[in-house]
Amino acid sequence: YRPIFRQLKARKEKRIVLDCNVDKIGEILKQAQQVGMLTEEQSYVITSLDFHSLNLDDFKYGRTNITAFRLVDVSNKRVLETVNEWMRGELQRGVDLGFAPRNLRTETALMYDAVHLLARGLTQLDHGRLVTIKPLDCDLTDTWIDGHSLYNYMKMVELDGLSGNIKFDTRGFRSEFELQVLDLVETGVRKVGTWSKGSGLFLDVRQSVNEKRRPTLFNKTIVVSTILSDPYTMYKESSHKLEGNDQFEGFCVDLVEEMSKKLKFNYTIKLADDGVYGSSIRDADGNIVGWDGIIAEVISGVADIGIGDLTINTDRSQGVDFTTPWMNTGISILFIAPTKQPPSLFSFLSPLSLDVWFYMSAAYVFASLILFALARFTPYEWVNPYPCIEEPDELENELTLSNCLWHNWGSLMQQGSDIAPKAVSTRMVAGMWWFFTLIMISSYTANLAAFLTVERLVSPISSAEDLAKQTKIKYGALLGGSTARFFLESKYGPYQKMGDFMKKNKKQVMVPSNQEGVEKVLESNGGYAYFMERQV
Repeated sequence: YRPIFRQLKARKEKRIVLDCNVDKIGEILKQAQQVGMLTEEQSYVITSLDFHSLNLDDFKYGRTNITAFRLVDVSNKRVLETVNEWMRGELQRGVDLGFAPRNLRTETALMYDAVHLLARGLTQLDHGRLVTIKPLDCDLTDTWIDGHSLYNYMKMVELDGLSGNIKFDTRGFRSEFELQVLDLVETGVRKVGTWSKGSGLFLDVRQSVNEKRRPTLFNKTIVVSTILSDPYTMYKESSHKLEGNDQFEGFCVDLVEEMSKKLKFNYTIKLADDGVYGSSIRDADGNIVGWDGIIAEVISGVADIGIGDLTINTDRSQGVDFTTPWMNTGISILFIAPTKQPPSLFSFLSPLSLDVWFYMSAAYVFASLILFALARFTPYEWVNPYPCIEEPDELENELTLSNCLWHNWGSLMQQGSDIAPKAVSTRMVAGMWWFFTLIMISSYTANLAAFLTVERLVSPISSAEDLAKQTKIKYGALLGGSTARFFLESKYGPYQKMGDFMKKNKKQVMVPSNQEGVEKVLESNGGYAYFMERQV
């Protein structure tokens, strides 16, 4: 078996299923150990139901993840009592069964249960009808007349045997049996879970982790792969030259430090060679041919674990296993916020639109002309300029065109005027103009106060769809990141269009780090938007 294990080692296979006779398992595991394929990096699943009966002292200290199954619960009190009683009875007859109760094999237990099942079926058959006996020849086609009845009685029997609960369905298959999931630890074979047809697989994770997994990192040095990304992993600012782990700081660095304290291991932080998070490399047919970034270093064994603001997705899950995420986030658009422009010389005109200013000016001129015309026609506006002369040759009218304009302008400015209309008609026009100016001045004052105190900023984009509909603002994401892959592989129309744009303008819009993406947004003055994780 050594050549096979050497091939598996060369291919860096770490998950192996061993399906063979139980008597060969010990030799196979020994040869796997000899070629270095029985270490902490390998995981074995053994299909034999008699794995518990083997002598595993040579393998239980290697910390290899070996999982097996067992039908017979040899730790069950009733099973132990039955086997001990059986062994004592055979010893009285001078027969040594040759095994310890805890090494009871599945075939032996099934044979024992089969005899009891047959006896129970014959008993019920005998109670139900008269059983006839006749000799049969195996070479002939004759059958026992009570054979089918015995078969049906045996299907109805339900009992607790050495192999657990014995019960059959209508087709004669055994149902409601339970398999125990075993794990090899330093103390021997240990039950870590169960499987049944009805309940499925149930694992007691605490037993497996506490008994075996936790001590595996004790006093070991592991390599942690990461990339620079604020505020998760950053270079520490210092006036002195720093080396090793001391040159890094950030959330991920603190997280690894706390893990090392709890699990008692040492670590070395290593930046990924290509500086990317990692994704699959595919050929023209879409098949995975390699990986890059942190993922590649973990798969190749350059690093033991990878840490960072690494998004868990289906693509990466095909290459590595992830822990429970320590942050759930989403994609956001980083875009420079519109800034308030400094007030200009004509900012006082901003509270009202140009149309309103035009119509108000026209109303001012029109009201002044109406007032002037009525003052010309009404006799009550013509007065004696010389009070000492009772019948002067000329009368004077104060509401000249210039005075009418001045009168209306004064009321518009809320300053009043010494000139006042005297006739009813002119006073009516003046009153309507005053009411108009009251409304306009109140509206202008309110809008001016709001304009000066409230900053009205209108962003040109509010969603990813807005970016997809325009061409003025460029947009991109982290090169080789999960955000970029999301757009490149999306089937949704607007997102697919954006993915095509990013792919076509890769050199102009894609950046190698989040920091460069932020700087590009700041330098673009509103001409570039960057997709990144919300918390980043």
